[in-house]
Amino acid sequence: MVINHLEKLFVTNDAATIIRELDVEHPAAKLVVLASQMQEQEVGDGTNFVIVFAGALLLAAEELLRMGLTASEVTNGYESALKLCLNELPNLTCYQVTDFRDEDQVFKALRTAIMSKQYGNEDFLAKHITRACISILPENTTFNVDSIRVCKILGSGIHKSEVVQGLVFARQVEGDVSKKSNAKVAVYSCPFDAMQTETKGTVLIHSAQELMNFSRDEESLLEKQIKMIVDTGVNVVVSGGKFGEMALHFLNKYDIMAVRLNSKFDLRRLCKVVDATVLPKMVAPTPQELGQCDNVYVSEVGETSVVIFKQDSTESKICTIVVRGSTDNYMDDIERAIDDGVNTFKGLTKDGRCLPGAGAIETELAKRVTSYGETCPGLDQYAIKKFAESLETIPKTLAENAGLKSAEIMTKLYASHQEGLTTVGVDIEADDVAVKDAAKNDILDLFVTKFWALKFAVNAACTILKVDQVFMSKPSGGPKAKTNDQYDED
Repeated sequence: MVINHLEKLFVTNDAATIIRELDVEHPAAKLVVLASQMQEQEVGDGTNFVIVFAGALLLAAEELLRMGLTASEVTNGYESALKLCLNELPNLTCYQVTDFRDEDQVFKALRTAIMSKQYGNEDFLAKHITRACISILPENTTFNVDSIRVCKILGSGIHKSEVVQGLVFARQVEGDVSKKSNAKVAVYSCPFDAMQTETKGTVLIHSAQELMNFSRDEESLLEKQIKMIVDTGVNVVVSGGKFGEMALHFLNKYDIMAVRLNSKFDLRRLCKVVDATVLPKMVAPTPQELGQCDNVYVSEVGETSVVIFKQDSTESKICTIVVRGSTDNYMDDIERAIDDGVNTFKGLTKDGRCLPGAGAIETELAKRVTSYGETCPGLDQYAIKKFAESLETIPKTLAENAGLKSAEIMTKLYASHQEGLTTVGVDIEADDVAVKDAAKNDILDLFVTKFWALKFAVNAACTILKVDQVFMSKPSGGPKAKTNDQYDED
């Protein structure tokens, strides 16, 4: 549970969210936070691994420095152990996604990443995320994470969540028309109302007849503008500004659907879905500037009215996952799980290789690094062996979180790995201390996630160890005034 500087409450186990909302002051801790943020930008998952592993390396380095090793010897040992790990990782892959449009292959790779955030709902969420990602996967260009949108609607439960090909906005329409099929969409970034003149002018009116004529001219001019838009075939108007009352009257008269979107980013996404161009002025669009959408309609999800732009005949460029849940915090956590799943899919499109999860890969690397350390002649060998001990932190943490005895788990893991069972990891579902084959049970980690996480964690730890002196500029001004908690304003 985290309460940030704006007093917003976060209940989550997502390391990236916790780190982002914390106000970290210590310079060494900031370096570890920067490493986790780099991991979030590069892969979108594995931030927890970076923080835990970098912390374990620094804790081990403290013991080595107390023993009398120099910082350079420790960093040399860590860097040579990292080099060995990165060379060994490709040999330990146990699964590869060859066809990114095959739902079964992608589902297996995404399931574990979602399981870490939403244990128990991973199959349901992974199925929806897989379907959403594959439906908008482009042929030539790279996959864009922003193309999967999340619309959170309070009420019901997670199993009522669904995937919509297109965009869903939690808002009402402006006019009376609430449904259009085979819609021609015009998108405007300006308010949809009578245009204001650029310069101020004074109109002198002598009689009631002149006043009526003046307002009638304004009405007829606005109707003429809207009639020109209608003549191009437009039957849905989307605006980034407000709709004037008179403009709404004429839109209802010509049976045009009016939708207002306050966000300019939503306007851009809608243009991407319907293949339209945003117009800065209230003018009739050309055929090239018009968008096309199979169905635009108002629906009611729970007690919330939503406007849906849905593409049925053609593949949509953007897909929306409508998330249902009992509380806002719960839906936020589901959104973070979806974000991790989508980022994992993006990582898959770069490199389809997967490694065994459940702490199996860390145990195998620790075993190989220990063997390598015993062959090294210098003082670096102590740092290399400590690197192997730090890798054990991951399976130990998994065991402790599951309420198991970490010492017994490590014994069983090493016994299995000595027999050549390189894919055996921690079994968190067993009643007693047990291990199981991660590859056979589809517990998989992305190759790119582990590759970059190891790199960033070791680089952060080595950078901190190489620091000789810290210079900090203090905020100007004297000490803060004391506050009296018992002070009563009355």
